Amino acid sequence: MTFRIKTHDAWGSTPVGDFPSLEAARQAFSSICQDPWYQQDGTVKGIELVEVQANGQSQRLDWHASA
Repeated sequence: MTFRIKTHDAWGSTPVGDFPSLEAARQAFSSICQDPWYQQDGTVKGIELVEVQANGQSQRLDWHASA
């Protein structure tokens, strides 16, 4: 199982990175959410942290909507 961060915009979602542990993923997620570029970009609508299971299914663990 891995953990993935994705951004969402008007064109869909884009994977930002995969992480082997939830702790590493949450740390990166928090950093991205606080990044001024993501906060002010205007096209990024949200940032999502998901757990990717062995069968390819994913489950959302956290979401941050851009202002």
